[in-house]
Amino acid sequence: MQSPPLEPPVDDVAPTAAILTGYDERHLVTYLRLLDAAAEGAEWGEVAKVVLRIDPAREPERARRAWESHLARARWMTEKGYRHLLEGGAPH
Repeated sequence: MQSPPLEPPVDDVAPTAAILTGYDERHLVTYLRLLDAAAEGAEWGEVAKVVLRIDPAREPERARRAWESHLARARWMTEKGYRHLLEGGAPH
């Protein structure tokens, strides 16, 4: 696996597959940033704007949906997804 990019473009909704995806691998840094922000109690709108680069003032529903789904995926990575990384990453 290559080093993930620091600020890859984000989809409106994160993956929900029960396996690690290429999208997950590209967004590892994004997921870590979301987890850090959640641990610090950061306001979701600010996180959407800074981390996901979606302006909640202009696109509130899209920003909220993206933030919720990516944070959920980040939490999935800490519970299950990391195992896939240890086993070699996403299937190709």
